[in-house]
Amino acid sequence: MLAAMKTKPSAGAELAVIDIPKPKPDEVLIKVKAASICGTDKHIYTWDKWSQGRIKPPMVFGHECCGEVVEIGSFVKGIKVGDYISAETHVPCGHCYQCRTGDMHVCRNVSILGVDRNGIFAEYAVVPEICCWKNDSSLSVEIASIQEPFGNATYTVMESNVSAKKIAIIGDGPIAAFACGVAHAVGAARIYNLGMIEFNLEICRKMGADISINVTQEKNYRERILEETDGGVDIVLDMAGNKAAVHDGFAILRRMGTFTAFGIAPAPFEFDMAESVVFKGAKIIGISGRKMFETWYQLRNLLDTGKVDPRPVITHRFPFKDFIKAMDLATSHKIPSSKIVLIME
Repeated sequence: MLAAMKTKPSAGAELAVIDIPKPKPDEVLIKVKAASICGTDKHIYTWDKWSQGRIKPPMVFGHECCGEVVEIGSFVKGIKVGDYISAETHVPCGHCYQCRTGDMHVCRNVSILGVDRNGIFAEYAVVPEICCWKNDSSLSVEIASIQEPFGNATYTVMESNVSAKKIAIIGDGPIAAFACGVAHAVGAARIYNLGMIEFNLEICRKMGADISINVTQEKNYRERILEETDGGVDIVLDMAGNKAAVHDGFAILRRMGTFTAFGIAPAPFEFDMAESVVFKGAKIIGISGRKMFETWYQLRNLLDTGKVDPRPVITHRFPFKDFIKAMDLATSHKIPSSKIVLIME
Protein backbone atom coordinates (compact mmCIF):
# COMPACT_ATOMS: atom_id res chain seq x y z
CA MET A 1 0.00 0.00 0.00
CA LEU A 2 0.97 3.66 -0.36
CA ALA A 3 1.68 5.41 2.95
CA ALA A 4 3.00 8.76 4.17
CA MET A 5 6.09 7.98 6.21
CA LYS A 6 8.24 9.88 8.60
CA THR A 7 11.34 7.95 7.61
CA LYS A 8 14.05 9.90 9.42
CA PRO A 9 14.42 12.46 12.22
CA SER A 10 14.35 15.59 10.07
CA ALA A 11 11.88 17.91 8.37
CA GLY A 12 9.64 16.53 5.64
CA ALA A 13 8.10 13.14 4.85
CA GLU A 14 7.83 10.79 1.92
CA LEU A 15 5.31 8.55 0.22
CA ALA A 16 6.44 4.95 0.35
CA VAL A 17 5.08 1.54 -0.62
CA ILE A 18 4.87 -0.69 2.47
CA ASP A 19 3.04 -3.85 3.51
CA ILE A 20 -0.66 -3.64 4.44
CA PRO A 21 -0.79 -4.08 8.23
CA LYS A 22 -2.51 -7.02 9.91
CA PRO A 23 -4.99 -6.25 12.69
CA LYS A 24 -4.38 -7.72 16.15
CA PRO A 25 -7.24 -9.65 17.82
CA ASP A 26 -8.79 -6.42 19.23
CA GLU A 27 -8.26 -4.31 16.10
CA VAL A 28 -9.84 -3.75 12.71
CA LEU A 29 -8.29 -2.98 9.34
CA ILE A 30 -9.88 -0.17 7.37
CA LYS A 31 -9.56 0.96 3.79
CA VAL A 32 -9.11 4.69 4.33
CA LYS A 33 -11.60 6.85 2.42
CA ALA A 34 -10.44 10.29 3.57
CA ALA A 35 -7.95 11.79 6.01
CA SER A 36 -7.45 15.34 7.20
CA ILE A 37 -4.37 17.23 8.31
CA CYS A 38 -4.06 18.28 11.96
CA GLY A 39 -1.79 20.76 13.71
CA THR A 40 0.02 17.78 15.23
CA ASP A 41 0.81 16.51 11.73
CA LYS A 42 2.32 19.90 10.91
CA HIS A 43 4.58 19.64 13.96
CA ILE A 44 5.71 16.19 12.85
CA TYR A 45 6.24 17.29 9.25
CA THR A 46 8.34 20.34 10.19
CA TRP A 47 10.14 18.31 12.90
CA ASP A 48 9.86 20.87 15.69
CA LYS A 49 11.17 20.47 19.23
CA TRP A 50 8.05 18.61 20.43
CA SER A 51 8.29 16.10 17.56
CA GLN A 52 11.97 15.52 18.19
CA GLY A 53 11.18 14.44 21.73
CA ARG A 54 8.10 12.32 20.95
CA ILE A 55 8.16 10.80 17.44
CA LYS A 56 10.24 7.71 16.68
CA PRO A 57 10.80 7.25 12.91
CA PRO A 58 10.24 5.32 10.79
CA MET A 59 6.47 5.47 11.18
CA VAL A 60 3.21 6.29 9.40
CA PHE A 61 1.72 9.44 10.89
CA GLY A 62 -1.74 11.07 10.70
CA HIS A 63 -4.80 10.40 12.87
CA GLU A 64 -7.95 12.09 11.48
CA CYS A 65 -9.75 9.72 9.13
CA CYS A 66 -12.72 7.69 8.01
CA GLY A 67 -12.80 4.38 6.20
CA GLU A 68 -14.49 1.06 5.48
CA VAL A 69 -13.73 -1.96 7.65
CA VAL A 70 -12.25 -4.72 5.49
CA GLU A 71 -10.96 -7.13 8.17
CA ILE A 72 -11.58 -7.67 11.89
CA GLY A 73 -9.53 -9.29 14.64
CA SER A 74 -10.69 -12.48 16.36
CA PHE A 75 -11.78 -10.65 19.56
CA VAL A 76 -13.79 -7.94 17.78
CA LYS A 77 -17.53 -8.13 18.56
CA GLY A 78 -19.10 -4.73 17.91
CA ILE A 79 -17.68 -3.93 14.46
CA LYS A 80 -18.16 -5.93 11.28
CA VAL A 81 -16.67 -5.96 7.80
CA GLY A 82 -18.34 -3.27 5.70
CA ASP A 83 -18.91 -0.81 8.57
CA TYR A 84 -18.10 2.83 7.78
CA ILE A 85 -16.13 4.22 10.70
CA SER A 86 -14.17 7.21 11.95
CA ALA A 87 -11.41 6.92 14.53
CA GLU A 88 -11.16 8.21 18.08
CA THR A 89 -7.43 8.77 18.20
CA HIS A 90 -6.77 8.36 21.95
CA VAL A 91 -6.15 4.66 22.53
CA PRO A 92 -6.88 3.86 26.21
CA CYS A 93 -5.33 1.03 28.20
CA GLY A 94 -8.67 0.07 29.80
CA HIS A 95 -7.07 -0.76 33.17
CA CYS A 96 -5.90 2.44 34.88
CA TYR A 97 -7.92 4.46 37.40
CA GLN A 98 -9.07 6.94 34.75
CA CYS A 99 -10.26 4.25 32.36
CA ARG A 100 -12.11 2.38 35.11
CA THR A 101 -13.87 5.52 36.35
CA GLY A 102 -15.23 6.80 33.05
CA ASP A 103 -12.37 9.04 31.92
CA MET A 104 -10.71 7.04 29.15
CA HIS A 105 -9.90 10.23 27.26
CA VAL A 106 -7.27 11.04 29.90
CA CYS A 107 -6.02 7.47 30.33
CA ARG A 108 -2.75 7.40 32.26
CA ASN A 109 -1.22 5.09 29.67
CA VAL A 110 -2.84 6.57 26.56
CA SER A 111 -1.23 6.15 23.16
CA ILE A 112 -2.22 8.22 20.14
CA LEU A 113 -2.70 7.09 16.56
CA GLY A 114 -0.07 8.58 14.30
CA VAL A 115 2.01 9.77 17.25
CA ASP A 116 2.83 6.81 19.50
CA ARG A 117 1.85 4.12 16.98
CA ASN A 118 1.42 3.93 13.23
CA GLY A 119 -1.30 6.24 11.98
CA ILE A 120 -3.72 6.64 9.10
CA PHE A 121 -1.98 8.53 6.29
CA ALA A 122 -2.12 5.40 4.16
CA GLU A 123 -4.42 3.43 1.89
CA TYR A 124 -5.09 1.00 4.76
CA ALA A 125 -4.82 1.49 8.51
CA VAL A 126 -5.29 -0.49 11.71
CA VAL A 127 -7.64 0.94 14.37
CA PRO A 128 -8.40 -0.61 17.81
CA GLU A 129 -12.05 -1.62 18.14
CA ILE A 130 -12.45 0.64 21.20
CA CYS A 131 -11.62 3.61 18.97
CA CYS A 132 -14.08 2.85 16.16
CA TRP A 133 -17.04 5.19 15.73
CA LYS A 134 -19.73 3.95 13.32
CA ASN A 135 -20.95 6.51 10.79
CA ASP A 136 -24.21 6.62 8.89
CA SER A 137 -23.60 5.70 5.26
CA SER A 138 -25.01 9.08 4.17
CA LEU A 139 -22.25 11.08 5.90
CA SER A 140 -19.79 12.51 3.38
CA VAL A 141 -16.21 11.28 3.71
CA GLU A 142 -15.00 14.87 4.14
CA ILE A 143 -17.18 15.45 7.20
CA ALA A 144 -16.55 11.95 8.54
CA SER A 145 -12.80 12.54 8.43
CA ILE A 146 -12.91 15.78 10.45
CA GLN A 147 -15.08 14.55 13.32
CA GLU A 148 -12.07 14.07 15.60
CA PRO A 149 -11.08 17.79 15.62
CA PHE A 150 -14.75 18.79 15.50
CA GLY A 151 -15.02 16.73 18.68
CA ASN A 152 -12.24 18.77 20.31
CA ALA A 153 -14.33 21.89 19.73
CA THR A 154 -17.54 20.21 20.87
CA TYR A 155 -15.98 19.01 24.12
CA THR A 156 -14.46 22.45 24.80
CA VAL A 157 -17.76 24.26 24.26
CA MET A 158 -20.05 21.76 25.99
CA GLU A 159 -17.84 21.53 29.08
CA SER A 160 -17.96 25.33 29.43
CA ASN A 161 -21.74 25.88 29.70
CA VAL A 162 -21.81 28.74 27.18
CA SER A 163 -25.59 28.99 26.75
CA ALA A 164 -26.81 32.61 27.16
CA LYS A 165 -23.26 33.70 28.04
CA LYS A 166 -20.94 36.27 26.48
CA ILE A 167 -17.84 34.37 25.46
CA ALA A 168 -14.48 34.86 23.76
CA ILE A 169 -12.89 32.24 21.53
CA ILE A 170 -9.16 32.90 21.21
CA GLY A 171 -7.56 31.54 18.05
CA ASP A 172 -8.62 31.33 14.42
CA GLY A 173 -7.52 27.85 13.37
CA PRO A 174 -9.87 25.01 12.36
CA ILE A 175 -10.79 23.96 15.91
CA ALA A 176 -11.48 27.56 16.92
CA ALA A 177 -13.73 27.86 13.86
CA PHE A 178 -15.56 24.65 14.79
CA ALA A 179 -15.95 26.03 18.33
CA CYS A 180 -17.59 29.18 16.94
CA GLY A 181 -20.11 26.96 15.16
CA VAL A 182 -20.85 24.81 18.20
CA ALA A 183 -21.11 27.80 20.57
CA HIS A 184 -23.53 29.52 18.18
CA ALA A 185 -25.61 26.33 17.89
CA VAL A 186 -25.97 25.85 21.64
CA GLY A 187 -26.97 29.43 22.34
CA ALA A 188 -23.99 31.57 23.32
CA ALA A 189 -25.35 35.12 23.68
CA ARG A 190 -22.37 36.81 22.05
CA ILE A 191 -19.20 35.32 20.57
CA TYR A 192 -16.02 37.37 20.36
CA ASN A 193 -13.32 35.76 18.20
CA LEU A 194 -9.71 36.88 18.52
CA GLY A 195 -7.19 35.90 15.88
CA MET A 196 -4.35 37.03 13.65
CA ILE A 197 -5.17 35.91 10.10
CA GLU A 198 -8.00 37.63 8.24
CA PHE A 199 -8.62 34.60 6.00
CA ASN A 200 -9.26 32.44 9.06
CA LEU A 201 -11.21 35.09 10.94
CA GLU A 202 -13.64 35.24 8.02
CA ILE A 203 -14.18 31.48 8.32
CA CYS A 204 -14.91 31.92 12.04
CA ARG A 205 -17.46 34.62 11.15
CA LYS A 206 -19.15 32.21 8.74
CA MET A 207 -19.26 29.61 11.51
CA GLY A 208 -21.00 31.95 13.95
CA ALA A 209 -18.63 34.48 15.54
CA ASP A 210 -20.51 37.72 16.24
CA ILE A 211 -17.53 40.02 16.71
CA SER A 212 -14.22 39.36 14.98
CA ILE A 213 -11.02 41.02 16.22
CA ASN A 214 -7.67 40.90 14.45
CA VAL A 215 -5.25 41.44 17.32
CA THR A 216 -2.47 42.46 14.94
CA GLN A 217 -4.52 45.40 13.70
CA GLU A 218 -6.63 46.55 16.65
CA LYS A 219 -4.57 47.96 19.51
CA ASN A 220 -7.07 48.39 22.34
CA TYR A 221 -9.08 45.20 21.93
CA ARG A 222 -8.85 44.28 25.62
CA GLU A 223 -10.31 47.63 26.66
CA ARG A 224 -13.01 47.38 23.99
CA ILE A 225 -14.16 43.96 25.19
CA LEU A 226 -14.13 45.00 28.86
CA GLU A 227 -16.24 48.05 28.05
CA GLU A 228 -18.72 46.25 25.79
CA THR A 229 -19.24 43.43 28.31
CA ASP A 230 -19.31 45.60 31.44
CA GLY A 231 -16.26 44.01 33.01
CA GLY A 232 -15.34 41.03 30.85
CA VAL A 233 -16.74 37.99 29.12
CA ASP A 234 -18.30 35.19 31.14
CA ILE A 235 -16.23 32.48 29.48
CA VAL A 236 -12.96 32.30 27.55
CA LEU A 237 -12.21 29.35 25.29
CA ASP A 238 -8.48 29.38 24.60
CA MET A 239 -7.81 27.46 21.40
CA ALA A 240 -4.36 28.99 20.82
CA GLY A 241 -2.46 28.22 24.01
CA ASN A 242 0.46 30.59 23.57
CA LYS A 243 1.60 33.12 26.17
CA ALA A 244 -0.12 36.10 24.54
CA ALA A 245 -3.41 34.20 24.17
CA VAL A 246 -3.46 33.10 27.81
CA HIS A 247 -2.67 36.60 29.07
CA ASP A 248 -5.34 38.08 26.80
CA GLY A 249 -7.85 35.51 27.95
CA PHE A 250 -7.49 36.23 31.66
CA ALA A 251 -7.35 39.99 31.00
CA ILE A 252 -10.78 39.95 29.31
CA LEU A 253 -12.37 37.41 31.68
CA ARG A 254 -14.79 38.82 34.23
CA ARG A 255 -14.46 38.07 37.93
CA MET A 256 -15.83 34.59 38.73
CA GLY A 257 -15.61 33.73 35.04
CA THR A 258 -14.49 30.44 33.44
CA PHE A 259 -11.29 29.97 31.45
CA THR A 260 -11.33 26.78 29.36
CA ALA A 261 -7.92 25.73 28.08
CA PHE A 262 -7.54 23.60 24.97
CA GLY A 263 -4.56 25.21 23.22
CA ILE A 264 -1.08 23.90 24.00
CA ALA A 265 1.81 26.29 24.56
CA PRO A 266 5.04 25.50 22.69
CA ALA A 267 7.02 26.09 25.90
CA PRO A 268 6.42 26.98 29.57
CA PHE A 269 5.96 30.66 30.38
CA GLU A 270 5.58 32.88 33.42
CA PHE A 271 2.01 33.43 34.61
CA ASP A 272 0.55 35.57 37.41
CA MET A 273 -1.68 33.08 39.20
CA ALA A 274 -2.70 35.51 41.96
CA GLU A 275 -3.96 38.33 39.74
CA SER A 276 -5.38 36.16 36.96
CA VAL A 277 -7.02 33.38 38.97
CA VAL A 278 -7.03 33.76 42.74
CA PHE A 279 -8.16 37.38 43.07
CA LYS A 280 -10.62 36.96 40.20
CA GLY A 281 -12.13 33.80 41.61
CA ALA A 282 -11.69 32.30 38.16
CA LYS A 283 -12.50 28.72 37.28
CA ILE A 284 -10.11 26.85 34.95
CA ILE A 285 -11.13 23.81 32.88
CA GLY A 286 -8.55 21.71 31.02
CA ILE A 287 -9.61 19.95 27.80
CA SER A 288 -7.83 16.92 26.38
CA GLY A 289 -9.22 15.14 23.34
CA ARG A 290 -12.88 14.19 23.48
CA LYS A 291 -14.95 12.45 26.15
CA MET A 292 -15.20 8.80 25.15
CA PHE A 293 -17.84 8.65 23.98
CA GLU A 294 -20.21 11.33 25.24
CA THR A 295 -18.64 13.95 22.97
CA TRP A 296 -19.07 11.74 19.91
CA TYR A 297 -22.82 11.42 20.53
CA GLN A 298 -23.08 15.19 20.98
CA LEU A 299 -21.24 15.96 17.76
CA ARG A 300 -23.34 13.39 15.90
CA ASN A 301 -26.49 15.17 17.08
CA LEU A 302 -25.12 18.56 15.96
CA LEU A 303 -24.26 17.20 12.51
CA ASP A 304 -27.39 15.07 12.01
CA THR A 305 -29.74 17.92 12.86
CA GLY A 306 -27.84 20.48 10.80
CA LYS A 307 -27.22 22.67 13.85
CA VAL A 308 -23.60 23.00 12.74
CA ASP A 309 -22.33 22.88 9.17
CA PRO A 310 -18.54 22.43 9.34
CA ARG A 311 -17.97 22.65 5.59
CA PRO A 312 -16.78 26.31 5.56
CA VAL A 313 -13.75 25.19 7.60
CA ILE A 314 -12.63 22.77 4.86
CA THR A 315 -10.72 25.04 2.50
CA HIS A 316 -8.65 22.59 0.44
CA ARG A 317 -8.94 19.04 -0.88
CA PHE A 318 -6.14 16.93 -2.38
CA PRO A 319 -5.88 13.40 -3.72
CA PHE A 320 -3.69 11.33 -1.40
CA LYS A 321 -1.00 11.03 -4.05
CA ASP A 322 -0.45 14.80 -3.61
CA PHE A 323 0.24 14.40 0.11
CA ILE A 324 3.53 16.32 0.04
CA LYS A 325 1.89 19.22 -1.80
CA ALA A 326 -0.91 19.24 0.79
CA MET A 327 1.54 19.26 3.71
CA ASP A 328 3.58 22.05 2.14
CA LEU A 329 0.40 24.12 1.87
CA ALA A 330 -0.62 23.28 5.44
CA THR A 331 2.74 24.46 6.78
CA SER A 332 3.05 27.47 4.47
CA HIS A 333 3.18 30.94 5.98
CA LYS A 334 2.42 32.56 2.62
CA ILE A 335 -0.79 30.83 1.45
CA PRO A 336 -3.67 30.76 3.97
CA SER A 337 -5.61 27.57 4.61
CA SER A 338 -7.78 26.02 7.28
CA LYS A 339 -8.71 22.33 7.30
CA ILE A 340 -7.16 20.31 4.46
CA VAL A 341 -8.70 16.96 3.53
CA LEU A 342 -6.96 14.16 1.62
CA ILE A 343 -9.27 12.05 -0.53
CA MET A 344 -8.30 8.45 -1.27
CA GLU A 345 -8.83 7.49 -4.90
